[in-house]
Amino acid sequence: MPKLFILLLALFPTLAFSSALPVEKVAPGIYVHHGEHKDIDVGYGGDICNSSFVIGSKGVAVIDTGGSPKVGAQLREAIRKVTQLPILYVINTHGHPDHVLGNAAFKQDNPVFVGHEKLAGFMQLRKEAYLRNQPLWVGADAAGSELIPPALAVAIGAAQEIDLGGRSLRFAAYPIAHSPADLSVFDTASNTLWSGDLLYIERTPALDGDLKGWLEVIEQLRGMPSARVVPGHGPVSENPGAALDDEKRYLTLLLGDVRAAIKRGDSLEHTIDTAVQPEQKKWVLFDVVNRRNIALVFPVLEWE
Repeated sequence: MPKLFILLLALFPTLAFSSALPVEKVAPGIYVHHGEHKDIDVGYGGDICNSSFVIGSKGVAVIDTGGSPKVGAQLREAIRKVTQLPILYVINTHGHPDHVLGNAAFKQDNPVFVGHEKLAGFMQLRKEAYLRNQPLWVGADAAGSELIPPALAVAIGAAQEIDLGGRSLRFAAYPIAHSPADLSVFDTASNTLWSGDLLYIERTPALDGDLKGWLEVIEQLRGMPSARVVPGHGPVSENPGAALDDEKRYLTLLLGDVRAAIKRGDSLEHTIDTAVQPEQKKWVLFDVVNRRNIALVFPVLEWE
């Protein structure tokens, strides 16, 4: 090995693991990788959601794998830097491409894939569009992309959990909210909640489901005894109530402003430009995501 490279490794040991995703230890046995605040668009790269892994005495559970097989492989490498225990479960909090298209990197581990009872149908419905767009989104990193449905499907209202050894992960599946197939994960050993995209912190909440249903689920999340929450996007918070309040404020204003615009007879185009503007400085990617939210909500609320 060249002497210069040895010297660089001594000065900067992380160079030896440059392909592994950086992770933060947020509680004993719990590690989180924080994705970038980017919109899913041409060349976004596949690394925008929070991905996590939880270590028990028996093995590891992975929660959301990122937006490409490459990102998934980098997450797997990060896991292997921490533990050699078997990867027993891969959990998808919902079916959006930035959260699930890293799944393929874990097939070699033969894990049990876990998700909402509606996730397989959602994946089948979106499969053609997601795989067609994947090369535009992540370029050559799209190679090997596939949508892997859950083998363990969590039913709405069911009490279901898995044992990692010394800690259990409890699942809750919800009616249509942020998306048609949202799942939360709760670690009983640390009282850590993974909300998936049912909670956004810093980044503008993005709707792909039912706005009123989402507001109802926020109250269910608030009732959990959580010491910290790992959102789908944004920093981990040890004040889950305040984070949920911020999101609820945005979504409530979205609902109220669009209803008021419809009552006044405003057009969709005018509403897209004017609704929810008091929130504009409070969220990342507001101008892009808020417009999409209004475009989705407006025709639904017209039929109230």
